Amino acid sequence: MKVGVLSEGRVQIEERPAPTPGPGELVVTLAACGICGTDLEKLRGNYRTAGILGHEAVGSVDALGEGVEKFHVGDRVFVHHHVPCYACEVCRRGAFTFCPEYAKSNLDPGGFAEKFRVSADHVRKGAVLRLDPKLTWEEGALLEPAACALTALRAVRFDSGDRVMILGLGPVGLLYARVAHALGAGWIGGTELSPLRRDAASRGGVEVVLDPRDPAKVREAVERGTHGAGADLVVVATGAPAAVELAGSLGRRGGTVNLFGLPLAGSRLGMDLQQLYLRGLRVVPTYATTERDVADLHALVARGRLPVADLVSHRTPLAEIEEAFELAARPGVALKVLVTGPAFAGRRDEPAATTLSSAARLSGESL
Repeated sequence: MKVGVLSEGRVQIEERPAPTPGPGELVVTLAACGICGTDLEKLRGNYRTAGILGHEAVGSVDALGEGVEKFHVGDRVFVHHHVPCYACEVCRRGAFTFCPEYAKSNLDPGGFAEKFRVSADHVRKGAVLRLDPKLTWEEGALLEPAACALTALRAVRFDSGDRVMILGLGPVGLLYARVAHALGAGWIGGTELSPLRRDAASRGGVEVVLDPRDPAKVREAVERGTHGAGADLVVVATGAPAAVELAGSLGRRGGTVNLFGLPLAGSRLGMDLQQLYLRGLRVVPTYATTERDVADLHALVARGRLPVADLVSHRTPLAEIEEAFELAARPGVALKVLVTGPAFAGRRDEPAATTLSSAARLSGESL
């Protein structure tokens, strides 16, 4: 079978034997897996974790291991790639995504594979979610990144009516805005350079989008949008240290800065810490998501409260994964890029847009 792997600084296709399930395990045939910003950072050498690619995967159950009774061959499922231990001190305090065991678990051999094995630990702990029949493969592939936003909003104690400023409206920043909007944000602003992303932001509840290169105008817009109080929540959905420094000047007294995007490895802050101290700003890093939050997010999408499918701009076959990564790295051309597998063609729903040919994708056209 075909597997997309990180090799010698490139994403390449390798041929490997198809996995078989052990006791309590599943094998899933890939339908679609989104390319995440962390996948791009692994390619660039900027992510200090294991080099397994692909964690936004959905597909069809292909085979069941001994003892699996909850699922059946043919079930359409989302699989969360990491699971915590639920037993350590970190888990007992509710910080599940920071569990020492959390990032050690994964899909085998990763989400960019024609078939992948799901461990018995994943199955037992609820990491496999049967998709609602109303959800398309595209919507299923966006559950994980959108649920990361839900995890973050719960961690920062977001409340309906809160005013939110999001610095960086890439795919995950756009999803964050939509989740906040669905949960009743009072006002949402953002910063972004790409016209394509700015347009998607305006469709998703973001009232004003500014150029991040003009911090004075960003501060003025936040003052207008919050009637001079400052944002209740400032989300840093980019890895640029300058965005963190800007965030410190946008939050209200007693407000919160959420470090949501992956920082550049080795980056340092040069901000006035006394400003944070005297204004009482909380700085809360959040990372990844949990099975519970994925399930809750899934319900929001299934009930029609959270539109996400329009953020998928391109679908690329697994055999062309290198081109898909090139496309995902071009913010002026693509929003969310999905890599599709064998189960995608057999779905019941029809996409609003079709897969582009290689020539069209790389010439700069988008859907």
